Amino acid sequence: MDRLAFISLAGITSQADIRAKITNSLANVSTTGFKESLATVDESLATNGLGFDTRVAPSRPSQEYINLAPGTINTTGRAMDIAMSGSTVLGVQAENGDIGFTRRGDLRVTANGLIENAAGQLVMGEAGPINVPPGHIVSISPDGTLFGTLPTEPDAPALNLGQLMLRDASQTQLIRRSDALFEPADETLRGADFPNGPEPVAVTSGALEGSNVNPIEAMVKLMDFSRSYEAKIKLVSEIKAIDENGSSMMRLPK
Repeated sequence: MDRLAFISLAGITSQADIRAKITNSLANVSTTGFKESLATVDESLATNGLGFDTRVAPSRPSQEYINLAPGTINTTGRAMDIAMSGSTVLGVQAENGDIGFTRRGDLRVTANGLIENAAGQLVMGEAGPINVPPGHIVSISPDGTLFGTLPTEPDAPALNLGQLMLRDASQTQLIRRSDALFEPADETLRGADFPNGPEPVAVTSGALEGSNVNPIEAMVKLMDFSRSYEAKIKLVSEIKAIDENGSSMMRLPK
């Protein structure tokens, strides 16, 4: 009886994590460049302890593996808005100084001349942060090169400001960090750059990529897991009732 209760409780704990990820996806349906997590499969792990080796608990990986499927492309006409194609990701600097990656392309120039996205994360170039001289208007080419021009000198050649840190992640599994940025699942590459994949990196200027979350599909998943959760809670209650009835039958009459 205790084995049945133990397995049911482990299943409830595992499903709570799934519901949290689905809820997070629903909350970010309108977030620029948000990527939902790939579905993961439960693994059966033996539970060590006293008694027979008959207890097996379901276990689910704690990392959120990123699904880089493209979202809807929305045209903005703003030169510093970029939508990344394929499995291209953009390198930014996290608050702790690590290199993280994102699909957010709503870029802007800060008061001190550096480039950041709308989340306030410093955008990285191939040689470090990119500096924009005062008064320059920034344009971005499809390969991620930034050019600056002065409105007062329209005939002057554009100034090459640097190259965005764009990486192809088609051959690199990414996971979600606690700050919502992406990083390689390989522990030796976490918080740092990773090797570029075989696919060409490219961006489209004047457009932003929306979330790749399907709200209807996410709602259906949430309803399904809610019903499954309620069924497991009811099972635990039934187990408790059966156990109490069995214990009462074994009591000696006074």
